[in-house]
Amino acid sequence: MTRNIFKDGKPQSITDVLQEKDMRVQIQQAVLHQHPDQVLVDIKMNIPGPIKNNRYLTRIFDKGIKDFKQTIEQVDLTAKLVKELDVDAGQEKFYIIGSDLFKIKKAAIAFEENSTFGRLFDADVITKNSPAAISRKDLGLPVRKCFLCNRPAKECARSRRHSVEEMQAYISKLYCEQFEK
Repeated sequence: MTRNIFKDGKPQSITDVLQEKDMRVQIQQAVLHQHPDQVLVDIKMNIPGPIKNNRYLTRIFDKGIKDFKQTIEQVDLTAKLVKELDVDAGQEKFYIIGSDLFKIKKAAIAFEENSTFGRLFDADVITKNSPAAISRKDLGLPVRKCFLCNRPAKECARSRRHSVEEMQAYISKLYCEQFEK
């Protein structure tokens, strides 16, 4: 039987999540103001349900960050950590990386697609001149896929095709396969 990693943690309301989103935007703007010629990569996890942070999710986050750094290094880029958050609404790390926007976005997509937990992560790539994150569409790449059914992720999210319980069971199973062999 797979452990349910969502039993621990402080439940977050939609208000909590929106406040964290507002804080994220302020941090992004401050980082881009301080580093106007750099590319910002903002890494966070997409976690369904009210539990967004606990010891299990921290372990997943740490593994994902390690995988992200390896992916960036493989394409000869260097990521400098400039800010990190560890709050009840989730963890997040803000990196500045050189100035090759499209190379950085391709590496971020490679991380999201190929890392063990990459599909649980969002690696937004932002510049001062383009405050909205650069999308896969901007690079002519296919949209992000749902980690349960491989349909477009936004389509599944909008239609609520999968229950929170189904998604949490999938994440719990991934956790146990990776860390409790």
